[in-house]
Amino acid sequence: MKIYAISDLHISTNTDKPMDVFGGNWVGYLDKIFSDWKEKVTDNDLVLIGGDISWAMNIEDAKSDLELLKPLKGKKVFIKGNHDYWWSGIGKVRDIMPENCFALQNDSIKFGEVVICGSRLWSVPGSPDYNEQDEKLYKRETERLSLSLKSAAKLRQEGDKLIALIHYPPFNVRREDTAFTALFEEFKVDAVIYGHLHGKNVRADKLVIKNGIKYYLTSCDQVDNKLTEIDV
Repeated sequence: MKIYAISDLHISTNTDKPMDVFGGNWVGYLDKIFSDWKEKVTDNDLVLIGGDISWAMNIEDAKSDLELLKPLKGKKVFIKGNHDYWWSGIGKVRDIMPENCFALQNDSIKFGEVVICGSRLWSVPGSPDYNEQDEKLYKRETERLSLSLKSAAKLRQEGDKLIALIHYPPFNVRREDTAFTALFEEFKVDAVIYGHLHGKNVRADKLVIKNGIKYYLTSCDQVDNKLTEIDV
């Protein structure tokens, strides 16, 4: 079983949200992603999708966006992004998931010897324009991440690998320690998948190894619209 990741698909079958207005990297980007997916992924593999899946505003409109992913091979695991306004209660989200698609929200799931846990997170101290409201949300998301990791700890057995699937970067551009990275280290996470960052001026590397943990940036425009293989 191989593990791949990508994030920020921003699918819009029911909304007028063309992504190519954001630059050349977004022209035909979904076709490029799906072509790469078909070349790499088998039915036995995992594909982790780190949020901002659909531009839909409600859960009914999101169905057709998710259906685009249904024919693609592999077991797909999703986490909520900041633009996934359609993602309401987790029960409703799971009800519309196509076969072999799994939604995480502050909890975890296990495939073979790999445990995946997930939470959206938020901006971290030291980020641009970080304010008092961000601090409140940061603390709330720390609690949610803790719930996710505790759930994973119950599933994890000796020898299992643990991957955290999140949306927001878990550290600022200086890669300073945060409550999020402290939790990843406490629970001995092997790899962290995140997205959210876009554009030519992103000051982030595709892979950062911090205190023994691999952090993968998988925003599709940052990885040339190709799936990233996760090494754990």
